[in-house]
Amino acid sequence: MSFANLALLKDGMLTTSGSLLEQLRHPGEEAAWARFVKLYTPLIYTWGRRMGVPRQEALDLVQDVLTVLVQKLPNFSYDPDKSFRGWLRTVTLNKLREQMRRRPGAVNASDSFLDDLARNSGSDTFEEKEYRRHLVRRALHLMQTDFEPTTWKACWEHIVSGRSAAEVGRELGITEGAVYVAKYRVLRRLRENLKGLLD
Repeated sequence: MSFANLALLKDGMLTTSGSLLEQLRHPGEEAAWARFVKLYTPLIYTWGRRMGVPRQEALDLVQDVLTVLVQKLPNFSYDPDKSFRGWLRTVTLNKLREQMRRRPGAVNASDSFLDDLARNSGSDTFEEKEYRRHLVRRALHLMQTDFEPTTWKACWEHIVSGRSAAEVGRELGITEGAVYVAKYRVLRRLRENLKGLLD
């Protein structure tokens, strides 16, 4: 199984408690904010670049969006019937509109372009899959240091590399059951961290 498909395979499992969104609602959660910034900075930057924003302006866009999120997320109320991705995309497009309005002579074309982009991107299935892959990939990267190396490798080799638990256990000198426990622990943490972010 490829790493890129992990998010798609595990979609139905990503719904438990203790989410990063919930942590961001509490004051003084610097670690949660740091993780959120590391998780979302590359995504917001990529969105900006794909919309034709020059490199430096895309970096400014990331800062503008993160500033809004710092203000809004402590009071953000997760609604399972709505998409966090859609809300984040709207915030990003609004900040991009503001950025483009500051440029002389670009207002009308920019608004029209961004309105078309917003309308068309809401139903873009590929973009949704790409978003999910990005978040799972980044979250896994950030989580790796939270686990013992053997636990991490057991889960990685079994899930991402698609190897049998028995084979992985033999290679790592642990039981087949320990491989399943490692898989469970890593995926549970992933579900907890990403609750509400993948909807």
